[in-house]
Amino acid sequence: MIEYIKGPIADLTPTDVVIETSTGVAYIMSISLSTFTPLQEMKEAKIYVHEVIREDAHQLFGFLDTRERDLFRLLIGVSGVGANTARMILSSIAPAELEIVITSGDSKRLKGVKGIGAKTAERIIIDLKDKVKPMGDVAAQAIPVATPDSEVFEQAVAALVMLGFPKPASQKAVTKIIQQTPDIKVEQAIKKSLSML
Repeated sequence: MIEYIKGPIADLTPTDVVIETSTGVAYIMSISLSTFTPLQEMKEAKIYVHEVIREDAHQLFGFLDTRERDLFRLLIGVSGVGANTARMILSSIAPAELEIVITSGDSKRLKGVKGIGAKTAERIIIDLKDKVKPMGDVAAQAIPVATPDSEVFEQAVAALVMLGFPKPASQKAVTKIIQQTPDIKVEQAIKKSLSML
């Protein structure tokens, strides 16, 4: 099992990071928006890893800290929640906020995540309520400002498509959001789009 991968960031998108190791091998890892945001300001990173090994695929999921990885592992332990759904939850709700959502039994907030129905939301809360302990730092991390140009649009649409949404619907949602908030940051545009799609 890989515990973490450390090295220069070779490539970064809102859904993936590529870390190059000292041996010259680069690893691509699927990430959430919660991990993507702070990585934008970094040239090197230590990414904690969760491996998903199946007959047809070997996928790495990366996290900037063990707290988010622990939440991810708890989520995929819930019946009906796969790795990509867990990543979607962590992209829509920051880890500190998710801990509070679960412990307070806020199923309505969980149902706001694309692909999470009433039964799954209730199951997550029932299964994890006693396993999650909020740390009380819900304050959002500083997010660098992105310019309202095509790069924000392209990155947001690319991320949504990688998450499994149709490109035309993704483009429509992101266009609407950018029109409403021209100075929006890419991760915020993605989060708002997730609630619209």
